[in-house]
Amino acid sequence: MNINTRIAEFFNFSTKNSNVNWNDVLSTQHCGYLNKKCIKVRKSEPHISIGTCSVEYGKESNGVIICPHRLIENRQIFIDCIHLLSLHEPGNELHVIPEVSIPGGSVDYFLASVMDKKVIDFVGIELQTLDTTGTVWPERQRLLTDLNILEEPEEGYGNKPYGMNWKMTAKTILVQLHHKIGTFEHLSKHLVLVIQDHLLNYMKKEFSFSNINSIPKVGDPMHFHSYKLAIGDDQNYHIKLNERLSTDSVGLAAAMGLQAEAKIELELIFKLLERKISDNTLLTI
Repeated sequence: MNINTRIAEFFNFSTKNSNVNWNDVLSTQHCGYLNKKCIKVRKSEPHISIGTCSVEYGKESNGVIICPHRLIENRQIFIDCIHLLSLHEPGNELHVIPEVSIPGGSVDYFLASVMDKKVIDFVGIELQTLDTTGTVWPERQRLLTDLNILEEPEEGYGNKPYGMNWKMTAKTILVQLHHKIGTFEHLSKHLVLVIQDHLLNYMKKEFSFSNINSIPKVGDPMHFHSYKLAIGDDQNYHIKLNERLSTDSVGLAAAMGLQAEAKIELELIFKLLERKISDNTLLTI
């Protein structure tokens, strides 16, 4: 069936997959990534899960991920962070711990190396997908109409399109990272931002990435892992690591255009030191 829809993935399945029993999918409302019922629900009807994982938008024909849980397919994003556990050793257990609050904010996940129930090392992992402007619900209902599950599209929305909030999404996550990276840098630990390639490409165009290392350095505290969606042999989309970058707090600040602020702070420290310089502070042998 040639389905004219802008929903790319619905409850984990590609909308172009001809082998899916959509009535069963809609009945169970199951999220395979969380292994439970999809937790994205309508506020007015909380028993109905929305189920939209990714959407088609503009030139991004492979789909733009709009649900962060979509990124945890097969737990691959956690496996791709193991190399940043510098103190991890064979025999240690690996734990994925969600939603941990630290100075600077909450972190989506921690990947921890554990021995005898004691944490030996950890990596913080943040997930960020695109936020939409407007609601995707009408497209969801048009999909169900095309699939012959609904007799006609839901009234009241018309053909008003949804949009992608590229600028606000990118700016918000960079600000949040800037607040948190100081904690990880101070502790000599790593923080990883997991995003889709479309969002990273936007960031590169709109922000200054000249201080971001295209060849990632394990010693850098801030890492970017970008993933792309590609159709597999099973006619469904799957994520694949596409690019890795790294930087430190100074590089992250520079990306946000905070070079001047960093310069002011440095000059302030210089002045404070200069005021205290005297014969008594002179190091002599």
